[in-house]
Amino acid sequence: MSDKTTHFGFETVPEAEKAGRVRGVFGNVASKYDVMNDAMSMGIHRIWKDAMMDWLAPRAGQKLLDVAGGTGDISFRFLKRAGSGHATVLDLTEPMLIEGRKRAEAEAMAASLDWVVGDAMALPFEDNTFDTYTISFGIRNVTRPQEALNEAFRVLRPGGRLMVLEFSQIPNDLMQKVYDLYSFNIIPQLGQLIANDRDSYQYLVESIRQFPDQETFLQMVRDAGFENAKYRNLSLGIACLHSGWKI
Repeated sequence: MSDKTTHFGFETVPEAEKAGRVRGVFGNVASKYDVMNDAMSMGIHRIWKDAMMDWLAPRAGQKLLDVAGGTGDISFRFLKRAGSGHATVLDLTEPMLIEGRKRAEAEAMAASLDWVVGDAMALPFEDNTFDTYTISFGIRNVTRPQEALNEAFRVLRPGGRLMVLEFSQIPNDLMQKVYDLYSFNIIPQLGQLIANDRDSYQYLVESIRQFPDQETFLQMVRDAGFENAKYRNLSLGIACLHSGWKI
């Protein structure tokens, strides 16, 4: 048993425990996950995901791996933009995938979708399999994010593209304080009201504060082997897109 520790929100826990705790969080909130995303962000998460697709520019026939893909938001957008292609949605938490399969888009795109329970740090796929790898608001929940990025590099084909959408940090102290006040005071209350689960959303808010800033994460993308790595802030840096290429 490893004695290494990691963070679970603001709590320090053994690395071996984190995946199970994360699975518990998302299992608890799966049925209300999409509703809560709209409530927490006032619908802005949809604009961020559309911005992700704009930069990604999906092309017909591409194969996507959407890690921590949950209820399929990114995969559905990808397939609509590409016109044709295939998306594999991988998530650690089966109840999230079950909710995704219930969505109307999933039924309409069933022939172009696979749903897989799996771990971002040990992907159950061969090397050089996918054209595109996305992970949206998921990599901060991975026990060792660098290993997830390394795995992304492994399963992408040469010429493949990585894109990460994640909450980040506002490069303005006053604006960050205002955002913190909203996050810590409002989001857990919304979680209690809508999902009957304050604790899970308290964790989600805390996990955002534990995630590396834009420049630190950019270096992690480069360390995994990706080239032409760049990032774009969204909504002043509340969220951020990181992009890299396997050359």
